[in-house]
Amino acid sequence: MNEILDKLKLIFKPFLIIAICFIVGYTFLHWILFIKAEIPLKEQIVRFWLPFGLPFIPILIWLRPKIKLLYFKNENASFLYQFIACVAIAIPTIIAQEYLVTAIGKLTEVENISQIDKSEKTKYYSLKNYYIDKRHIAVQNTVTVTGKNNTNFNMLIYVAMPILKSISDTARAESKFWLGKQYSERISNNLSDQEKKTKYKIFAEQKQKEFEKTDFSKFKYLEIMGNTEDHDEFNKAISNLGMINGNDQIIFKAQNEPFENRNGKKLEWIFGSLGIGILVYFILLLFSKFDKRRLEDFKSGRTEKDTDLKEIFEFFIPKKDFFITPIIINLNVLVFIAMVIAGFGLISFKGDDLLSWGANYRPVTTDGQWWRLVTNTFMHGGLMHMSANIFGLLFVGVFLEPLLGKTRYLLVYLTTGILASAASIWWYPATVSIGASGAIFGLYGFFLAALLLKVFPPDFGKAFLLSTLVFVGFNLLMGLTGGVDNAAHIGGLLSGFIIGIIMSRQLKLKIDMQNEE
Repeated sequence: MNEILDKLKLIFKPFLIIAICFIVGYTFLHWILFIKAEIPLKEQIVRFWLPFGLPFIPILIWLRPKIKLLYFKNENASFLYQFIACVAIAIPTIIAQEYLVTAIGKLTEVENISQIDKSEKTKYYSLKNYYIDKRHIAVQNTVTVTGKNNTNFNMLIYVAMPILKSISDTARAESKFWLGKQYSERISNNLSDQEKKTKYKIFAEQKQKEFEKTDFSKFKYLEIMGNTEDHDEFNKAISNLGMINGNDQIIFKAQNEPFENRNGKKLEWIFGSLGIGILVYFILLLFSKFDKRRLEDFKSGRTEKDTDLKEIFEFFIPKKDFFITPIIINLNVLVFIAMVIAGFGLISFKGDDLLSWGANYRPVTTDGQWWRLVTNTFMHGGLMHMSANIFGLLFVGVFLEPLLGKTRYLLVYLTTGILASAASIWWYPATVSIGASGAIFGLYGFFLAALLLKVFPPDFGKAFLLSTLVFVGFNLLMGLTGGVDNAAHIGGLLSGFIIGIIMSRQLKLKIDMQNEE
């Protein structure tokens, strides 16, 4: 009984406080910063990614030290308890943001579309008289690649239709108000380019027929589209017409349900999901026991110094023998954050946006923009892409940078990165390529050469040679499934391996001299 009370007091109570304070606090900040102050951050980030990611901060700071009082046969179980706590907080927070947006929106009734500028600004509008012009439309065709290992090829068509006062206004060249309609379909990214083109043609023809049959004038009310990636695509469609800046236009989504139903059951789901999360976490705590020594030390004030987080953050801080790797990682992270803030997305970025920021693309690179051979190595296609490369770079950098020294390590990284980029544009005639993986594969190629030529001690070589071969082989095989720039991977790997062979003799002499001293 005492143990259960200790769990309730030391772990469950802080979890409850963190959960309630985070949900209420984040929702209030959302209202103040992104609704009232209109800070232009993408809705997907505000409504999903920040509520999902930010709970880890209070969990790590306040709850994690208490969770470490529990006894685990496997230390990784401690992370599981932290992760479940974060999910239990994140889910109701995400639902709360959706409820906030719909609940505070007011329906404004206007006679016709031109009166919107004269009425009070709101999110929802009801029109008495209007005409949806299906003849003078704006269209944007695009594709995206998503999924683990870029397995999904998404075909999208964005159609923007002018909303006018009456049919007589169709003679006017411009419209400020548009009704947006999106069509989409997903196919496998493993298909050949020709198969994708054929699929897209069939998709476009089908949606054209569907568009012609649809009566877009039947809706209950209109909702102004927020700051989303879809909104950006509609803006591009309108800008493609010429003489019209898409960013100056207002895009609406048609809603066919009664306005009173806009909230659905979001409010019930907020409390329901929070209750389920609390219950799950309580049951989870019942299955674990305290480490008696740690608990006694904690109660008496003799707590162990928690150095785990400090050790993690030290990977991002340049040190004497680990100087260049943290700088490269930090540059990649900063570029990624800048692209997210610029509104390009989070999980994945579009090819046009990557190209505008310095991606590698043969027609542009060979036209004189050779700097793209370097800049693309500090860019990534999304969060998972960047995370995977950071872990790969950390692993190999820990061993290679102390061996090579700052200058030679940086030269190997940049040289193999440039050669990997060159291999990419040599192999692919028109593919947008980004990522540090070419340079990282270059480091692994160098690492393999050093292991095979026994630059490292024998025990070290046996331990890491097989794991490195498996890592390289697995990634190259995954590249064959499509959606991955294997040319850059192979170009980086081979160039790094050759450089490693050339430099291995010199490195062995250096190590031998150090051992003699």
